[in-house]
Amino acid sequence: MAAPPHGRMTEAVPIPSAAAPAWPAASVAQADVSVALCTRNGARYLPAQVASICTQDLLPREIVLSDDDSSDDSVAVVERTLAEHGLAARIPLTIMRNRPPLGVTRNFEQAIRACRGALIALCDQDDVWHAGRLRRMVAEFERRPELLLLHSDARLVDGELKPLGQTLLQALETRPGELADIAAGRAFAALMHRNLVTGATTMLRRKLLDTALPISPLWVHDEWLATVGAAIGRIDLLAEPLMDYRQHGNNQIGAQRMTLRQKIDKALGERGDKYAHRVRRSEALLAFLQGLGPRVAGETLALAQGKLDHFRFRAGLPRWRPARVLPVALQAARGRYARFDRGLPAILQDLMERG
Repeated sequence: MAAPPHGRMTEAVPIPSAAAPAWPAASVAQADVSVALCTRNGARYLPAQVASICTQDLLPREIVLSDDDSSDDSVAVVERTLAEHGLAARIPLTIMRNRPPLGVTRNFEQAIRACRGALIALCDQDDVWHAGRLRRMVAEFERRPELLLLHSDARLVDGELKPLGQTLLQALETRPGELADIAAGRAFAALMHRNLVTGATTMLRRKLLDTALPISPLWVHDEWLATVGAAIGRIDLLAEPLMDYRQHGNNQIGAQRMTLRQKIDKALGERGDKYAHRVRRSEALLAFLQGLGPRVAGETLALAQGKLDHFRFRAGLPRWRPARVLPVALQAARGRYARFDRGLPAILQDLMERG
């Protein structure tokens, strides 16, 4: 099959090293940033997303497009939108097509492996970047050489870009203490409480890939990259909306504040095997961090072990709900639900879930 005119197709891309050779000099209006754009049947939304990249006052050096077996013309839409903005020659486009599809995490992993920029901006197909987003985030990395990953808030909008009246951090019900931990350099502790990193809002240094890849098959790409970054260095959060994050019912991963009814339904639902899955995730993370040796502080390993122990506790709770009351109360008194979980909602869930 012939490659598209502005890109190439490939099955496997090697992990770029931090010392990869530089490409030709950019104009003053371009930054050493690769955009890792992943698509799957996104032709309806891609024109707005790609246009928002093309109209940044600081342009990226390349776009790496990894398409997960789209049955629509997603790839052609990206090419056409770049051409309409006169940027087909100025912003190189690398195209990879997956048949069969890889799934969200492997698709993003493939895209970021192919990126050559010193910085990589993760990009969903259905969002819209605000003007100045790229410049704002690049400036933060330039100011802070130790920063490995940066994410931001986002405005939640519907499928037609109508604001939904809240931001991503508001939908996640982010607490001041969580933001304070991240700002103070304690992001790993915050992530052991719960994940707050959404890939669509994220930019990272390519050198993080030398440690973080391959992504654990038990994890989602954004959460894994952030957790590894926080374990070995510094990550941070810009608590300002820098993009519109569409919520349209077909999101592969979305964000909406849960209603009280939804929270009650979740607390009364079936336990299933989700806690066993969380144990396996935590085991994989701890083993990975231990394998990094002295690069990971003892305090970080202790937090990862504590998270694993907490999920093992939750997975081992008895099926009979009255028998859970005492152990849950003791776990809560030790502060484990506050440190490694969502506090009271998780306590109520453990007391009320069926089976």
